[in-house]
Amino acid sequence: MGKNIIQQARGKGSMTYRVRKKAFIYKLQFPKKLEGEGEVLKLLNSLAHTAPIAKIKYSEGIFYIPSFDKMVEGQKIKFGGEEIANGNIMKLGNLPLKTTIYCLESRPGDGGKFIKSGGNSAVINKIVGEDVFVLMPSKKEKKFHKNCRAVIGIIAGHGRLEKPILKAGKMYHIKRSKNKLYPRTSAVKMNVIDHPFGSGRGKRIKSKIAKRNAPPGAKVGLVRPRRTGKQK
Repeated sequence: MGKNIIQQARGKGSMTYRVRKKAFIYKLQFPKKLEGEGEVLKLLNSLAHTAPIAKIKYSEGIFYIPSFDKMVEGQKIKFGGEEIANGNIMKLGNLPLKTTIYCLESRPGDGGKFIKSGGNSAVINKIVGEDVFVLMPSKKEKKFHKNCRAVIGIIAGHGRLEKPILKAGKMYHIKRSKNKLYPRTSAVKMNVIDHPFGSGRGKRIKSKIAKRNAPPGAKVGLVRPRRTGKQK
């Protein structure tokens, strides 16, 4: 009787390998129409995100964004206007140069697509006509329309990678909350039923070239390589 290998079993999406839905209930983006001011109702912990989540109440409802550094519950944030303060949501064209921002829109009105992970921020570098050039966390410059909105400040959660993870079990639970495989086992050390390279025999695989017509999951090793063999 045949059996799916690990990659195929994970890809099928059974309850064993499915991510926890509770971790992804928060949609991090602000509404298309914002005016006036809002209030930070609560700071939330989410297993699916690397920064605390801020629950914001405004005149027409509630939305969620990554919290900025030193945000407190009950704090007021403004939408639009001219005041430059952490947490305020403003258009790029109205911000001065060297302002740090996050949760940046890709197109005007989409609610914020870029820079949402803990400790990150971008800097407004230059303004040329209708375009605003932003220095991203990757140190690359990216062009945006001046009407794209962003949150002023730096995302909370900076330094989360500095604390070492001392136990493999802790990393296992971190990865499991996001449906990531941990720890990763070497293919040749698996049983033959779990991987094409597995079994006690043939530890030295002569060829790792995957067959072109192999089914998903069984296509492992060198997939469509340009060349093989030892380079001289």
